[in-house]
Amino acid sequence: MTVEEETVEESKERASPLKSSSGVIEGKKVSVQYSAPSVKGRVVWGDLVPYGEVWRTGANEATNVSFGTDVVVEGKTVKAGKYSLFTIPKENEPWTVILNADWDLEHGHFQYNEENDVLRVDVSPTFESSSQESLSIEVVKEGLEIKWEKAKVLLNIE
Repeated sequence: MTVEEETVEESKERASPLKSSSGVIEGKKVSVQYSAPSVKGRVVWGDLVPYGEVWRTGANEATNVSFGTDVVVEGKTVKAGKYSLFTIPKENEPWTVILNADWDLEHGHFQYNEENDVLRVDVSPTFESSSQESLSIEVVKEGLEIKWEKAKVLLNIE
């Protein structure tokens, strides 16, 4: 599998730098672009990112995911195209991960419209002993890996 990661040059002035990751999973091109906030000593889960509410899975504009061909995400078919990525973190429960057809949202979840969801799946997070300071969303062999603070969510993609 090939994976490319980069921090977009113009993002150096941003508090939450613009980052991207792309790779090929089972012959299918997958890309993600997001703004990466940092913990900065804050309580993330349940405070900065409230439980039970839609989170833009990043900062600033909506995080977007692109698929070069049709893929299967957590057992459900998703057509080739570009989507926004949202998450609903929950305390002591699986988190809801959402792909939405409105991918070009300037203000992230403030413009989110549930009617345009193309996928909603529940994925159980794991919690690491070490902390990830800046949000990381990477294309990995198994799919899309979201890590921030001590939480890690793997969205399986085939």
